[in-house]
Amino acid sequence: MDPGHLTELIELEENYWWHVAKRKLVTEILTSEFPAPGLIIEGGIGSARNLLEFSQLGYEVTGFDLMEDAVEHGRSRGLNNLFVHELSQPWPVPPATAKAVLLLDVMEHMENPVQLLKNAKETLADNGGIIITVPAYPMLYSDWDRKLGHFRRYTKSKFREHAEQAGLKVKWLTYWNSFTLPAAIAIRGKDKILKRTDDSPPRFARVSRFTNACLKSCANIERKLIHSTGVPFGLSLVGVLVK
Repeated sequence: MDPGHLTELIELEENYWWHVAKRKLVTEILTSEFPAPGLIIEGGIGSARNLLEFSQLGYEVTGFDLMEDAVEHGRSRGLNNLFVHELSQPWPVPPATAKAVLLLDVMEHMENPVQLLKNAKETLADNGGIIITVPAYPMLYSDWDRKLGHFRRYTKSKFREHAEQAGLKVKWLTYWNSFTLPAAIAIRGKDKILKRTDDSPPRFARVSRFTNACLKSCANIERKLIHSTGVPFGLSLVGVLVK
């Protein structure tokens, strides 16, 4: 992760609609599928805001990140079990101890995502699982993905393929962030047609307070659908993997 992107995550983590929506979605999945207490491991902690939330809900938390700045920031928030570690290498956690592993927008950064899943699987208790979010639709791969170090965007079939290769099964899988998909298609399609590139650092699109509130409301409605019927399309995928 670019250091500037980490700084932006820290600045926006509390109120920006995308961060709030994903954190609420993952928290609801976690507390429903793998309720506290138990050990939670997050691979790729970013600003560590998610782990802080889970710690307050009664979970024992630990996490890994390749960036020393991310780990130091997380420790400054009182989260002591955070470590600098390359996720493609075996994880320094006793096997079969984790209730849940979180890989939130991480798998697309890995050249070998199957090894990542195998490493995560080794840490899972028998009743544990992995909660994953990844960007969807390879056709939408853009400068944004390139600048963030993404190797790919996912289809459902590719997601299932990587899970199967790691010896995991998909408990459930659906899209999320459906309400921004039309805008993303329009913007990224236009950039491709015009062959327009942008080498500036990646930044989340700033929106007005009113727009931010509207997008949070859309996400609240979408979460109800995700938990009941699933969502047929969206800018990202969210799923749960089990042994």
